[in-house]
Amino acid sequence: MESVPESGPVPESGPGGGPGCSGVDPRGDPFLRTRYAIPPRPVTFLRRERLTRHLDRALTTPLTIVNGAAGAGKTLLVADWAAGLGRPVAWFTTDAEELRPGVFWAYVLQALRAAGVPVPAAVGSPADPGRVDEALLNRLAAELSGPMTAGRPAVLVLDEFDRVAAPDTAAQLDFVLRHAGPGLRLVVASRTEPLLPLHRYRAAGELTEIRDAELAFTAREAGELLGRHGLSLPEAVTDALVDRTRGWAAGLRLCALAARESPDPETYLKEFEAGQSTVADFLLAEVLDIQPPGTQDLLLRVSVLERFCPGLANALTGRSDAGAVLASLHHRNAFVQHLGHSWYRLHPLFGEILRAHLEVRRPGLAPELHRRAARWLKAAGFLPETLVHGAAAGDWEFAADALVGDLAVGQLFTGLRSAGLGDLFSRMPSGATGPAPELVRAALGLARGDLERGPVHLERAGKLLAGDAGDVLGREGGESPERDREAALLCWALLEVFAARLTGAPARAERAVRLAGELRGAVPAGLLDRHPELTALLLAHLGSTRLWAGRFEDARTVLTAAVAGPGGASTALPREDALAQLALIDQLNGWPGRAEHKASQALAETARYSLPGPPGTGLERLVLAAVAVDRDELDRARELLDEAATPAHDPHAPADPCVPADPVARAARAVVTARLLLARGEPHAALRAAVGTTRPDATAALAAAEASSPWLRGHAALVTAAAHLAGGRPDAAAEALREVPLDQPACVVEAARMQLAAGRPDAAAGLLDALRCAGRTGPGVSVRAALVRARSGHLAGDPATARRWLAVALRGARHEHLRRPFVEAGPWIGPLLDTDPLRGLAAGWLVTGSADVPPPGVKEPVNDWGKEPVEELSGRERDVLRRLARMMTTEEIAADLYVSVNTVKTHLRNIYRKLDVNRRADAVRRARALRLL
Repeated sequence: MESVPESGPVPESGPGGGPGCSGVDPRGDPFLRTRYAIPPRPVTFLRRERLTRHLDRALTTPLTIVNGAAGAGKTLLVADWAAGLGRPVAWFTTDAEELRPGVFWAYVLQALRAAGVPVPAAVGSPADPGRVDEALLNRLAAELSGPMTAGRPAVLVLDEFDRVAAPDTAAQLDFVLRHAGPGLRLVVASRTEPLLPLHRYRAAGELTEIRDAELAFTAREAGELLGRHGLSLPEAVTDALVDRTRGWAAGLRLCALAARESPDPETYLKEFEAGQSTVADFLLAEVLDIQPPGTQDLLLRVSVLERFCPGLANALTGRSDAGAVLASLHHRNAFVQHLGHSWYRLHPLFGEILRAHLEVRRPGLAPELHRRAARWLKAAGFLPETLVHGAAAGDWEFAADALVGDLAVGQLFTGLRSAGLGDLFSRMPSGATGPAPELVRAALGLARGDLERGPVHLERAGKLLAGDAGDVLGREGGESPERDREAALLCWALLEVFAARLTGAPARAERAVRLAGELRGAVPAGLLDRHPELTALLLAHLGSTRLWAGRFEDARTVLTAAVAGPGGASTALPREDALAQLALIDQLNGWPGRAEHKASQALAETARYSLPGPPGTGLERLVLAAVAVDRDELDRARELLDEAATPAHDPHAPADPCVPADPVARAARAVVTARLLLARGEPHAALRAAVGTTRPDATAALAAAEASSPWLRGHAALVTAAAHLAGGRPDAAAEALREVPLDQPACVVEAARMQLAAGRPDAAAGLLDALRCAGRTGPGVSVRAALVRARSGHLAGDPATARRWLAVALRGARHEHLRRPFVEAGPWIGPLLDTDPLRGLAAGWLVTGSADVPPPGVKEPVNDWGKEPVEELSGRERDVLRRLARMMTTEEIAADLYVSVNTVKTHLRNIYRKLDVNRRADAVRRARALRLL
C-alpha cells in the first residue's frame, strides 16, 4: 500500500487501491514506487522524431493532451520524450480505478516530491480520501508559481488519466494548473477525452494535442519498426500491414513479434488470421472484455457492418439506446471511429477480430444479422450496402429484387460501381430464381458480350414477367403491366435494347424502346431521376441500332439527346458512347473536323471521372484513325487502330464496359483498316480486312446481325472494287459497285471515282448527277466529288473545267487538311497544281508533302526545314501543332483540347523554341518537313 508523504496525514485505505492509513511509507514499497517512475522503453522501441518534436511544445503550453486508443503508443511516446528532456519529470500512472480526490492529490504530491520538485511540508496533504481542502490546492499553486520554478517549470505527466472519472478531481486539477501559471506544465495521456475544459485552453492557444490519427505509424515508420524486430520485408507487405492495422502501434508490434517466430514472416503478415493471434488476445482483453455484457453484444453484432448508425445498430441488437452506447465507445477510444452525421465504424482489425469472435460466441448468427441489415438499409435507401448484405446473407433473390426494383440494373454497365456490382452478382448461384435474378444474369452476360447466355437469360426473364399473358413485347395498346412489375419491365426493356444493339436488330430495339416509353409514366419520377444512366443507356443503344441501319439523322437525334442529358460519373460512359457514335456519323458524312472534335470530347468525357480502365470505348479512336487516313497521316492512323483494338479480341482481357461485341464498332474497324491498307497499296489485304476472312472473331457479331448495314455493305463493295481495279479487272470492279447503296453520298462519290478509273466516265457522271446531298455531307464528300469532275474534265481534254473543279476541291480541303483525296487522284494532278492560282491554294499544306506519299508530280520547295528539332515535342505539344496546322485559333485549340488559352500559349512558345521558328506558319512548314504532321 502506498502512503502519503510524512508531512501530512495518511488517508485510509480504499477500494481504489490508493494510500491508506496503515502508515506504510510509500518510499519503502518498490511496487508503488513504479507509479512515479518513467516507464522503460523496450529494445525494439522506435523513436519517432515527428512526435517528439510535437511534444516539445508541451514546455510552452500549460496543458498537453496525448489521446488515443489502447495500444496506440501514448505511454511509450511520452516516456521517451520525458527521458530525453534532460531534466526531472514528475510522473504518476493512475493505474487504480476510481481514485477519490484525496487519494489522487496525495499521489500527485508524492510524484512531484519524487521528481525533486521542492514542495514544502507547509503545503500539506489531504486528510480525507474523499476530498481535498481548497486551501491545500491554493498553497500548491502558489508554490509552483513562485521563485522555485522561475524559468524552469515543473513538468507533471499523468498517465492513464482516463481512470480519473471524478469531475471534482478534474476541476481541482484545472484550478491548480491555471493558478500555477508558467510554473507548471501538465501532460495528460488518456484513452478518453479528459474532463478538463479543453475548449478554453484550445481557444487561448494554451493546448498541445496529439490524437489517435497522429499516433498511427506511417508506412516508413512501420518498416523501421519491423526492421528493429529483425524483419526485412517488401514495401508492399508493409503497406498492406499498415492498412490493415491503420498504423496501430500495439498491433504492429504484436504482429512483428509473431512474425519473427514464424518460418515465413512475409507470408504470415500477409495471411495471419486476426481472430487467432496475439492481437486478438490484446484487443479482446483490453477493449471488449472490459465492456458491460450488453455493449459486448452490440460490438459483436455490428462487426458484420462496414459502417453503422444508431438506428441500424438497434435493428441488429433489438435495443433502443445504441446511440448513447456508440457515442460513449467513441469518446473512450474503444476502437469505434466516428464518421460524422451519427455514422460510425470499427477499427478494421478490431472488426476482423470481433467477427471471428462472433462465430465462436454465436455460431450461425452472422447471416441473420446480414439479413436484418439488408432490410433496414433498403428501407433507408442505402442500395449499395443493401446489396452487399443481401449477398452476405445468401438472400440473392432479395439482392436482385433490390437492384431491379431500384432501376439500378444500368449501374452494371456504367459508373464507378459497375465493376464492384459485376463481381458481387457473379457469385450469385444458379439456385436463385425469379425475374430479377434472371435479369441480373442477362445484364452480366450482355455486359461481357456473351451473345449465347445473355439473351437466354433475358428471354427467361421476359417470360417470367409476362406470366400467362405471353411475350411481353406482344403487349400492344392499352394493356399495362402490374404495378409490382413495372420497374422490372423497364429494366427488361433496357436490356432488350442492348441485346438488339449487339445483334444488329433495329426493329427489335424500336419495339423495346416503345415499351420503355409506356412504362416511364408508371414508374415514380423520383426513381428515374435517381438513375439518369437508364435513359442515357437506352438512347445510346437505340442510336447505335439506327446508325447500323444507316438512318444517320434519326440516330443523331437520339444520340444528341443522350449527350445533352444529366452529367456526372453515372452517365459518363453512355455520353462518351453517344459522342463517339456522333463522331462516326460526321466522319461517314464527310465532316472530319467535326468528327475529330466529337471523338476528342468522347475521350475526355470518361477521363475526367477517373472511371476504371482507359478512357474511351475504342470507337472514338477508330474515328480519329479514319480522320488521319483522310489527312494522309498513315502512321498515326496505324497507331490509333492499335490503340482501339477491341478487348474481346483477347480472351483474357476484360470486356469493354459499354459496347462489347458492338457491330458498329466492329464494322468501323473493318472499314478504317481496309482504307488504311488501300492507302498503303495493299488492296488484297484490304479486301480480306473488309470481308473478315482473316478475322473470324471480328466478324462474328457482324455475321450474327439480324439486319445488314447499308453503309458497311457499301464500303465493303468499294474495297472489293478497288481490289479488282488494282488487279486489272475493271469489269469485276464495276460489278462490285452495283452493291453500293445510292442513299449513302460518301459511297456514291467513291463509286463514281472508281467508275471513272475503270474507264466509264458516263457512269461516273450519272452517279454524281443523281446525288442529292441536301446539305448533309461535308468536305470529305464534296472534295472527292469535285476531284472526280476535275478528272473527267482532264480526260475530256477540257483543262479549264479541270482547273475550275480542282480549285473547288482545294478550297474545300484546305481547312480540313484533306490530303489523301489528292494523293489518290493520280499523277495527272501534279502539273495542274503547279499553275496559278492553284499553286497558291495548295501552298502551305499540300505542296509541302505528306507523312507518306506526296501528291504525284508536285515539286517541293527547297529549304532547310529538314534539320533536326532542338528538342523532341511532347504529346500535348503535338496535339496543339496538329490543330495549328488546321489553322485553328488559340481559343479554338483551347476549347478543342479542354485546356485554358494560357496553357495553349505556353505550348505554342515551347513549340516555337523546339522547332527554332518564330511564327505559326513557319512552325507548320518545319513540322511537315520533319514529318511531325
